[in-house]
Amino acid sequence: MALIKVIEVIASSPVSVADAIRQAVAEVSKTVRNVDSVEVKSIKATVANGEVATFDVIVHISFRVDSRD
Repeated sequence: MALIKVIEVIASSPVSVADAIRQAVAEVSKTVRNVDSVEVKSIKATVANGEVATFDVIVHISFRVDSRD
């Protein structure tokens, strides 16, 4: 039986929502193996001086937990 764990991560990017998602996955992948998927839970943009300054995302990242068989 496969066991899947989900963690919540917040990331931001001055470039785009897609870049913020990629950064979240890249950062998690540094310490977590078997990342399977990412689900975007929330998107927000921070505005400064009348322009979008950062794109902020809250994501759920799923990964398979290794079995000890």
